[in-house]
Amino acid sequence: MNFFISDAFAQAGGGGQGGGLISLLPLVVIFVVFYFLLIRPQQKRAKQHREMVAALKKGDEVVTNGGILGKITDTDDNFVQVEIASGVTVRVQRHSVAQMMPKGTAKSS
Repeated sequence: MNFFISDAFAQAGGGGQGGGLISLLPLVVIFVVFYFLLIRPQQKRAKQHREMVAALKKGDEVVTNGGILGKITDTDDNFVQVEIASGVTVRVQRHSVAQMMPKGTAKSS
């Protein structure tokens, strides 16, 4: 029955401070790995999207988050008007623009 109960031994002097710091090391390593694999790339992607949204101008061809492909006909501080067909314009928020497309993409579809 001795294998169910561990024996209690007296600790050696020194306070055991080194053991506390070493036990935090895996948590620090995990945080560093998460930062470089998840947090940093997401921040980089968000920064690129903010720069793209700020650079939108009349004549750019864009795709919205809803999948609408069109050409920007007018810009505002918070909204852009996107022409999705001849004479059909939709007003969407700037940040709902997912990506810019190469020139001529809207004509070919």
